[in-house]
Amino acid sequence: MGTETATLGGGCFWCTEAAMEELAGVTDVTSGYAGGDTADPSYRDVCSGTTGHAEVVQVEYDTAELAYEDVLEVFFTVHDPTTVDREGPDVGSQYRSIVLPHDDQQHERATAFVDELAAADAFDGSIVTEIEPLETFYPAAEKHQNYFEKNPDAAYCTVNVAPKVSKVRERFSARTE
Repeated sequence: MGTETATLGGGCFWCTEAAMEELAGVTDVTSGYAGGDTADPSYRDVCSGTTGHAEVVQVEYDTAELAYEDVLEVFFTVHDPTTVDREGPDVGSQYRSIVLPHDDQQHERATAFVDELAAADAFDGSIVTEIEPLETFYPAAEKHQNYFEKNPDAAYCTVNVAPKVSKVRERFSARTE
């Protein structure tokens, strides 16, 4: 089998990163930026909302343990894909819900997954998640990597990140490490 990489944005990358790191089979998660048109943006640049980039994570996983759809299921569980340019307290296009497929197969699988969620009325509102091919991924500065692990008692982490990690541990206990 091997490894595959998924690139996803669902609000603050600290939340998505911490949730994904809970899954058995995930070998690496890197926070960064994608989906915009500014080369090599900084955190401050992206937070300004002027770069077009979203805060995203790249999730590398072992395909013998996880399917792309498993990663998508967790992603759609830990954020609200029905809100435009916002997740919880974070507002702006940099916090939009976005899936950035690496190839045509991922694009087809992501589109089918979202279509299934919509057909099942899985959410109270319409899914607004963008699905756009990944062009370039820019890793965030080191201080943003493994943020929850390094800062579990920070106010943002206790209020916003910890509940998402708990949700993954409860709902996906058979798939957590």
